[in-house]
Amino acid sequence: MKKIAILLLAGASLFTACEIERLPYGSMASESVVDDPDGSMDALLNGCYAQMKDWSDVMHRCGEYAGDNMMIRGTSTDSFYEFISYSRTPNNGRLQTFWDNSYKVIAQSSNIIDMIDEGISEEVDSKLGECYYLRGLMYFYLCRAYGRPYYQSPDQNLGVPIVNGTPEDMNNLELPDRSTVAQTYEQAISDLKKAENLLSDEGESIRASKGAAQAMLSRVYLYMSGTWENPNTEYATLAVDYANRVIDSGYYELLDRETFMQYTTFTPEQNAETIFAVKRVASEFSGYDHYYGIGGMYANIGGMGWGEMYASAKYLTLLDETGRNDWREESRKLVDARAAFIDPQYTDEKREVFRFIKNVYSSGVHVNYNYVQAPTTHSGETVTCVDGDQTYTLTAVDAAQGIYSVDYSDGNTYTGVLDYEMRLNRAYPMFYITKASLEGEESHLHSPVISRLGEVYLNRAEAQAKLGNYPGALEDLNTIRERSIPGAGYGSLNAETAPELIEKERQLELAYQAERSYDVFRNGRSLTRRYPGPHGAMEEVLPTDYRVVYYIPQDAINSYPGTLTQNPTN
Repeated sequence: MKKIAILLLAGASLFTACEIERLPYGSMASESVVDDPDGSMDALLNGCYAQMKDWSDVMHRCGEYAGDNMMIRGTSTDSFYEFISYSRTPNNGRLQTFWDNSYKVIAQSSNIIDMIDEGISEEVDSKLGECYYLRGLMYFYLCRAYGRPYYQSPDQNLGVPIVNGTPEDMNNLELPDRSTVAQTYEQAISDLKKAENLLSDEGESIRASKGAAQAMLSRVYLYMSGTWENPNTEYATLAVDYANRVIDSGYYELLDRETFMQYTTFTPEQNAETIFAVKRVASEFSGYDHYYGIGGMYANIGGMGWGEMYASAKYLTLLDETGRNDWREESRKLVDARAAFIDPQYTDEKREVFRFIKNVYSSGVHVNYNYVQAPTTHSGETVTCVDGDQTYTLTAVDAAQGIYSVDYSDGNTYTGVLDYEMRLNRAYPMFYITKASLEGEESHLHSPVISRLGEVYLNRAEAQAKLGNYPGALEDLNTIRERSIPGAGYGSLNAETAPELIEKERQLELAYQAERSYDVFRNGRSLTRRYPGPHGAMEEVLPTDYRVVYYIPQDAINSYPGTLTQNPTN
C-alpha cells in the first residue's frame, strides 16, 4: 500500500505511516484519503494547524524581540537573547524549531494538495484552499526571517528552498538550493491567490478563509512595495486592492475603543476584528507551562510567568505623545487605548517619585540610559526630589498631568513624571505587557494573531501614501488612530509627513504582534533602541546589515540532501 511520506527539511528525514509514532501528526494511507477526502482531510489539516502552535511561538520572538517595543531586564542564556542582541549564530535551537515546523506545514499541506483533486465538492475545495493558504503563509514568514528585505535586489538575494511535497525519487534524493527572494515571494503569492479562489467567503478565524488569504496578500504586496524614497507602485496598487477586498467584504469589523482595550481577553472566535489566529487552549498548558508561553516573558500573572521583558521607554513615549497615560488606580486615565495592554507594577507603599530617564556615561562617553525614581516632597506649588545626596527643584512642564523637568547634576535637563514608585528588576521598572496574555482571563493563554482588520487598514494607508493618494491614506490612518485616541486624528498628510506618521501608527497598533522589526527594515529604515536596557543602546542597525536576517540553522545545512547556502556572515 502506498504511504504518505513526510519530508522534514530540517534533517531531510523521511517518515512513512509505518513510523507514525515518530511523527507529531498522523499519517494515513493515500488510498483511504482519496476514497474519503472530506473525512480524511480534517485529520491531515489538523496536523498542519498543530504544527503552527510551536511555530507561532518562535515566529513571535524572531519578529518582536529584534524590534524596539520591548526591553529585557538583563542578558540571558536562552537562545532568544540572540534575537535581542543581534549576535547572530547558526546554532540556535529556537530558529531550528521555526525552520522545522515551517517545513512540516509545507510538506503536509503539499502532500494533501498532491493527493486530492479539485472539484470533488465545495467542502473539499475549501479544505484544499486551507492547504494553499498555510503553505503560502509559511513561505512568506520563512522568507522575511531568512531572506533580505524585498527592495534589496530580490532577484539575486536568497530566500528559502521551495520543496512542495515529497519528491518522487526517494532513493536518489537531492533537494534544490535556496530560491531567490523574488521566487519565494512568487511561490507565496501563487499559493495565497489559489487559496483565495478555493476558500469560502466566511470561516472561523482559527482556520484559513478567503479573508485570511486576502489580508496576507495585502501584507505581502506591501512588503514588495519598495521604500518611501523609491516606491514600487505596481505592488502598492495590489496591496490596496487586496486590502479593499477584506475591508469591503463586511465579514470583519473594527472593535470600538472600549472593547478593543479588552482585545486580548477574547478568544479568536469571539473577536470580530480577528481574521486569522493560531488557536491555543488552556488544556495545552499544564502546571507551570504558562511560564513558557509568549506572554510568560512579558509578565507574571497569578504567579505564572517570568516577567522579565517590559515595554520599552520608546514605546511608552509614543503612547504618551498626545497626553500622559496614568495607570494609577486613583487617577487612572488612559489617553491611548493601546496603553491598556501595559500594566505597570507599583510597590505597595504608593510612594510618589519623580521618574525619568538619564544618560549613562563611561569616561565621559555616553554609553547607555537608565531610569531614576527619586522620592518627592511638595511644599505649596514647589516640588523637589532627592536622588543620592542631591536635592533638585523640579520645573513644571504640565503640572496638571504631573509632567516635570529637572536640571540634573550631569548638566542635562531631563523630563519625567510624578508617579508611584514602581517595582524594579535589576534597576528597571517593570512595565508588564499583557497583549500576549489573558485570553479568557486564563493567565498567559494567547492565540497569536496572524491577521486582523486593524492591520489591513494600516496596510492600505501605507500603500495609498506610496501611490500619492494622501487623502485616502489619511482617512485610513485616522480610522485606526482615532479608535485609540479619539479626536487626535491627523489634520493632513503629505509626502514629507506620511513616512513618520504611518510608521508610528503601525508601531503603536501592531506592537507585540511580531511585525515591528520587519516593518523597519523593509522600508529601508535603521533600527535604533536608545532607551534603558542591556541591548546595544547606542547602536544603529542599518537595513543593509547582515544581521537583519537570521542564519539558516546549521543542523539543517549539515543534513540537507544537496546544497543549502548559508546567509553571509558579515
